[in-house]
Amino acid sequence: MTFEEYAAARGQALVRFAALLTGDEHRAEDLVQEALTKAYLRWGHIRRADDPDVYLRRLVLNASRSWWRRARNRELVVTVSDERPVPGALDAEAAERDAMWRLMHALPDQQRAVIVLRYYEDLDDATIARILDCSPVTVRTHAMRALHRLRAAYEGVNTHD
Repeated sequence: MTFEEYAAARGQALVRFAALLTGDEHRAEDLVQEALTKAYLRWGHIRRADDPDVYLRRLVLNASRSWWRRARNRELVVTVSDERPVPGALDAEAAERDAMWRLMHALPDQQRAVIVLRYYEDLDDATIARILDCSPVTVRTHAMRALHRLRAAYEGVNTHD
């Protein structure tokens, strides 16, 4: 498979993955573009590897981490409302989903990456471990801690109603 074929076939999936990690569609597109640029230079090596998707996801994940390390990228403007939707209202489901995403983005990077890779990308622990360069046990630990944090935070949000 040529680089162009790969980028055409998998580019949107990589953007979706990056958007789930960052919560920002525009930053996700920039991160994927940066990752694809790096991959293009090494495509011969990547193509021969077991799974180019693992390599590209790792590039996107590393680019996301590097973006936050830059001092100028620390500020994130967010509008948060204290208004809670009435149960059964048309916008209640969207509000719940938005609240969950805010909680997701409060997770540490590794935990958020594991949740995205496991539940949104539907990857197994071994593949996630290869992407994150850790053991499958570490993946399960991150998942357990992330789910525990999300449950506790979600319950805390909903008890204030």
